[in-house]
Amino acid sequence: MKLKLDEALDIPLRSVDREIENIVKHDKDVPRSSTLAKSIIDLVRSGGKRVRPLMVIVGSRFGPSPDERKIWRLAAAAEFIHAASLIHDDIIDDSPVRRGQKALHVKIGINEALHVGNYMSARVIELISVYSADRERYVYDLSSLATTQLCLGEYQQLVHLYDYNVTVEEYLEKSRNKTAQLMATCLRIGAQAAGANEETADLLYSFGEKLGMAFQIRDDILDFTQSAEKLGKPAGSDLRKGQVTLPVLYALQDEELAPSIRAISADTPAEVTDLVIAAIQHSDALQKSECLSAQYLDEARDIINRLSHYPAHRDLLVLLQYFGGRES
Repeated sequence: MKLKLDEALDIPLRSVDREIENIVKHDKDVPRSSTLAKSIIDLVRSGGKRVRPLMVIVGSRFGPSPDERKIWRLAAAAEFIHAASLIHDDIIDDSPVRRGQKALHVKIGINEALHVGNYMSARVIELISVYSADRERYVYDLSSLATTQLCLGEYQQLVHLYDYNVTVEEYLEKSRNKTAQLMATCLRIGAQAAGANEETADLLYSFGEKLGMAFQIRDDILDFTQSAEKLGKPAGSDLRKGQVTLPVLYALQDEELAPSIRAISADTPAEVTDLVIAAIQHSDALQKSECLSAQYLDEARDIINRLSHYPAHRDLLVLLQYFGGRES
């Protein structure tokens, strides 16, 4: 049986979840019986691989003096940021399902879900501000992501809906803001919190960024390649909602295919979009996208070699294998 990511990294997932739940449980201003508290606890208990907090802990293994309490708190904060972004994602994308269950905005309403997501983002800033007295400025990298980079990535996605003139470079920038930078920051702050030198911390950031870019590209490919049953939504759902992802951008380079893609709008009948999606699936766009993802993974592997004198480089190999062989 294939080991789960947390097991392969020898990190107890239950302890990660407990620390995440403690963020809201220890907030004296939020009654445990409130919709806010219950919604967050339910969100935590709904599952998830906890990739980002695991990355914080992995990063800490590259430092000489890990402060376990601080690192676990930062790990929990990272998942809080990610979970808050998923709430907002589901609202923006009008996605009714998250991890096989009703999305939060479907359960409690859009306004209420927005308040939950906003609380989670603000709570992170409050949570890690306690370190400012120690002049540990790096923790602001994490809180700034909650209020700037992730929001910027979402905004970039929104303004480019059905925009078939978006460039590959703009797509990559959006993916970096929306996905890769949080993963990269998780590895770096874990290392910095454990006293790692700046060169090592920066290499870990670069490794995480390349993994994050590969992850996002793979995710965009899966939207075209996986079955509707496994995806929980029709193939090509991103394009149906106007999101111009890398496979679409490469397909647009085909002069014969481009006009039919550019004709897709919010009002296009589903059967017409189905034909275009099938054409993209049979083009070389998915292979080209896979090649770029593989390039990022190769660059990440080169960084592992530069960190091979650390025993924890084996954890980076685990992460590389996980992202490189990701099927869902």
